[in-house]
Amino acid sequence: MSFLARLILAVAGAIAAVFIAREAPSFGILQAFIGMLLIVAVVGALALRR
Repeated sequence: MSFLARLILAVAGAIAAVFIAREAPSFGILQAFIGMLLIVAVVGALALRR
């Protein structure tokens, strides 16, 4: 489970780095927000697949 969380946050970090610099104070907040959106997208795709 920890591996999945790290993978999602790594992808979210890469996406967030496109929009703001990694040194910005709000980078962690944007990374967490994008991570939540990725989780919601995956769960939604799995729910619609049925």
